[in-house]
Amino acid sequence: MTDLDHGSGEAAAKEQLLREWLVECGAIAIGYSGGVDSAYLAAVAVDALGGDRVLAVIGRSASYPESQWATAREVAASIGLPLLEIDTDELNDPRYAANPSNRCYFCKTELWARVIPAARERGIAVVADGTNADDLHGHRPGALAAREQGVVSPLAMFQFSKAVIRERSRAIGLPTWEQPSSPCLSSRIPYGTPVTVGRLRRVETAEAALRGLGVTGDLRVRHFGSRARVELGPAELRRWSVGEERAALEAAIRGAGYDEVEVDPKGFRSGALNSMTNGALAPADAVREAGPSIEATGAAFSGD
Repeated sequence: MTDLDHGSGEAAAKEQLLREWLVECGAIAIGYSGGVDSAYLAAVAVDALGGDRVLAVIGRSASYPESQWATAREVAASIGLPLLEIDTDELNDPRYAANPSNRCYFCKTELWARVIPAARERGIAVVADGTNADDLHGHRPGALAAREQGVVSPLAMFQFSKAVIRERSRAIGLPTWEQPSSPCLSSRIPYGTPVTVGRLRRVETAEAALRGLGVTGDLRVRHFGSRARVELGPAELRRWSVGEERAALEAAIRGAGYDEVEVDPKGFRSGALNSMTNGALAPADAVREAGPSIEATGAAFSGD
């Protein structure tokens, strides 16, 4: 499957090193979301090791969008990737549900506590995630949870940037090469606002409605109670900010349950909520702010 002559020589050389490392591992389990990074790692692993020595594990919860789950399964089927789907229960952890600035730490702790035993049961010693070299410079509390449990990050280890991963994904024919990044739905909720199933569903419904309208590229619907703030890529921002398109966008968001709609004039930027808070909300403060109102079960479907 891999065409090492396609694309830049540097990118191809990185992939060759990755393949050699995978062969040394013998078998590998991958925390798999179906996104650009984990799909690429899984595809190279299947090509290097064969499908019988690769296990991709999807952790499913209300924070994992249904559309991404469907894409993840389609990509896995197309490359012969064995899938194991497990349910994770981070929403019932009050530390996660309170939504502190290190929320992802509790999510990843829950995820790896389920993935690693599943790998061990199948005789797989190496467990990996899709963290890339660019991720090492951002606010990534989940990375600590991975390190604590011995999860490795080969794409970061071999200095794969997101751009290189997209280049190599295109070279080997993965449809994810141009897929927008899409972190979990909880990332749309400001720190300190409790994460509930209802809020996650509202965000998911709003984003799906905009995709249904034809919005492409990077997209986030940020949740601020009854108000939604929509972030779009540059071209889509120009298209959907005025006229009939703007009216259709606002109607779609209101149909998802929001009363007010704001189209952010700055457009999409990854980690926008981090820049708003500077990660300043401490876990204990977040729990106190959340108080007894935390709703972390399906009963919270109605949201606010």
